[in-house]
Amino acid sequence: QVRLVESGGGLVQPGGSLRLSCAASGSIFEIFMAWYRQAPGKQRELVATITSGGSTNYPDSVKGRFTISRDNAKNSVYLQMNSLKPEDTAVYYCNTVRGLWDWGQGTQVTVSS
Repeated sequence: QVRLVESGGGLVQPGGSLRLSCAASGSIFEIFMAWYRQAPGKQRELVATITSGGSTNYPDSVKGRFTISRDNAKNSVYLQMNSLKPEDTAVYYCNTVRGLWDWGQGTQVTVSS
């Protein structure tokens, strides 16, 4: 089973930026990957997807502000988050696009002044 380790979260002011990283213990080659987030009291939601070929997709809530990327050689996926808003506060996770692997511990992102 592939293990996922997310990192890069932290406390940032509104309008700030963070870059999250996700390291997988196995190959992500040809795997459709995604970033998710879960805010307190809310269900986990999908915030970005990236195909094996590099095509990306985002919900309207983060489109134009978040950018997902991948490095297959490093078995890693990244999430660049710009123009952060308080409503982006959540624990962020990566996984396959259908959440098929065991979930990692996530990385906390807090957007607050």
